Amino acid sequence: MKILIILPNWLGDAIMATPAIELLTYNFPAAKLTLLGSHVSIEALKYHPHCERAIVDETKKGFNRFLATYKLARKLGKFDLAINFRNQVYSSLLLRLTKTVVCVARRSWHSRFLLSHTPIMPPNLHLAIQYAKLAMTNASSFNAFVPNLKLYIEPKQFEKPMLGINAGATYGNAKRWYPERFAAVAKEYSNRFDILIFGGPNEVKMAQEIEEHLLSLNVQNYTNLAGKTNIKELCENIGGCSLFITNDSGPMHVAAAYQVPTISIFGPTNHKETSQWNNEKSRIVRHDIECAPCMKRECPLKHHACMQEITADKVIEAVEKLAI
Repeated sequence: MKILIILPNWLGDAIMATPAIELLTYNFPAAKLTLLGSHVSIEALKYHPHCERAIVDETKKGFNRFLATYKLARKLGKFDLAINFRNQVYSSLLLRLTKTVVCVARRSWHSRFLLSHTPIMPPNLHLAIQYAKLAMTNASSFNAFVPNLKLYIEPKQFEKPMLGINAGATYGNAKRWYPERFAAVAKEYSNRFDILIFGGPNEVKMAQEIEEHLLSLNVQNYTNLAGKTNIKELCENIGGCSLFITNDSGPMHVAAAYQVPTISIFGPTNHKETSQWNNEKSRIVRHDIECAPCMKRECPLKHHACMQEITADKVIEAVEKLAI
């Protein structure tokens, strides 16, 4: 059975779609998957054993995106089933142009017009559940069981226990806790763990700030990996950590896929939809405030209280409750 899956663009969202992909392969054991998505989503998910083709969607770069979408559809060809985890008109159009009969996407004005199956997703459902419901829309049965997140990249084996620190968050500054507070937490556990500082190419400066604060606290057993890893290496290193302290971010979901004990710091985003899925060794730290979650990239009220009120001591307290 040939199945086309259009992955979410963001790393974390793509990983939250992995339970849905697992359900598909449980229900269709002979499935041959074609994955289409952003560079980061493809690099994380292309190792799935059922993946036959993994294609980076570059239609946005085309001079005429409609024409680029048409050409990509012709290249892809027809499938037995196509599932779109994006809510975007070009993705709906792409599925229609492949001439695949059974096409699934969440309901929107464009999906209703272009595709065969467009279920309505109830609000405040975790994204892992939403994606699973989409994937199982055309299945003969679905018992509402949604498995764990899953990555097929082997975690790195470290000689010493590692504490991972991830201060970045691609969506915007409002999601980011503060470098000096990450450093204070790392200092607290520097006798038990060596420290890995994570970050993407645009988060190198923030990682350097954490490094400077660590040095001021006389902590030297750290390695700064910010901007130095590709997606596969990022997953390998996070998967090998014994403890992970992170903002709501893609790396947070990487940690969940490996069941790494994790403290997730939430500010302006909705923890009910994007918290770690099925990681029993995770804790959320958030400040309950009337204006949160606002879902804004920058604090519209300029006080950033949802993050300001989260102290290093509160995060340390959460780590202690993990009892690792």
